[in-house]
Amino acid sequence: MRSLLPNRRDFAGAREHWREDLLSGIAVGVVALPLALGFGIATGTGATSGIITAIVAGFIAALFGGSRFQVSGPTGAMTVVLIPIVERYGISIIAIVGVIAGALSILAGMLRLGRIFARVPWSVLEGFTAGIGIVIALQQVPLALDIEKPKGGNSFLVAWKSFHEISVGNVHWNAIVMTCLAVLVMVTSPLIFKKIPASIIAVLICTFVTIIFDFNVLDIGALPRTLPSPELPIIPDGSWGVILVSALAVFALGAIESVLSGKVAEGLWHSQNKIHETDENSFDSNRELFGQGLATVASATMGGIPATGAIARTAVNVRSGAKTRLSSMIHALFLLLCILIFAPVVGKIPVSALAGILMVTALRMVKPRAILEAFVTTKGNAITMIVTAVSTVALDLIRAVVIGIIFHLALSKIPRLNR
Repeated sequence: MRSLLPNRRDFAGAREHWREDLLSGIAVGVVALPLALGFGIATGTGATSGIITAIVAGFIAALFGGSRFQVSGPTGAMTVVLIPIVERYGISIIAIVGVIAGALSILAGMLRLGRIFARVPWSVLEGFTAGIGIVIALQQVPLALDIEKPKGGNSFLVAWKSFHEISVGNVHWNAIVMTCLAVLVMVTSPLIFKKIPASIIAVLICTFVTIIFDFNVLDIGALPRTLPSPELPIIPDGSWGVILVSALAVFALGAIESVLSGKVAEGLWHSQNKIHETDENSFDSNRELFGQGLATVASATMGGIPATGAIARTAVNVRSGAKTRLSSMIHALFLLLCILIFAPVVGKIPVSALAGILMVTALRMVKPRAILEAFVTTKGNAITMIVTAVSTVALDLIRAVVIGIIFHLALSKIPRLNR
């Protein structure tokens, strides 16, 4: 157990580099704010659950996790898993699912199973990531159009039904204008404001336009100005089969995404600092599972949702100059400060603007360069990537990973596909 708990070495250099950690933590917090709100809304549990997850899980995972630079919170991949669970069984099931999934992650860390989750083939991972990007973008269509989400678990069919609804005259033009404005700002602002996150500029502009022109659009609404007290989840009388299957899916996805994100963080840091020798002790996958498990349990008992390591926010943390895990902890404290002071202002952000931001963020997960690399390496990698991506969109994330791994293993036995 001692190897899984925080120690003095975790904060070596914090006194010398606290300024760098402070600035990088604030930079990540600025990026994380609209994403946390957007993913909470997209999940169906509300913006409050998203920001609680980013604060509570973000701080605990940074303290107990196995990475120096990992930033945790609500993510697009976890949103994809949670949406069908919420639609079928209601919001109330998320707390017990989160606690069980977190407990499984804690147990996996104690049993030292971290290396298992780090062995997902890169072709499966890239296909999985591309598929998630498409699914997240499709999930934003009802929010972008400011209409009630049509029934259905498949994101493509839900988007299709949403477009059909506005085709018969149910059009909210103000919401569509907000979505298009957010997308436009997300695409163009990096060309002008290179040091300010595009998502924050989009949020500020869209909120300002909504207030000035008195647009009738759905906004986030009231946010709490304090964190809720932890409460044990309600133990249901039945439906344990559904709960356990859902918890296993959440646990598996959280473990895979967190371990891989932690490895990516160390690679980015070594690359940025031009360090070619890899320190095997710099990332502890077992401790990462343990820390993420604690974070998810805490989040679930305080009204949040299950959390994972967030690759995009982690990359921002590294590129902003983070030196220790103090930076990730500051990111969570910055978000807490935001709701304590600016909750009334944040509540005015249009939901359709967040949908536009998430659309652009999600589609950037589809990396053309990685797809081209798969096609120029081996046919087996290309086929595996395509199958995994299509399975992610058509089925669900866990089955997509399983199918991708099966294809990878099967195609690796065919010599002519690996040349």
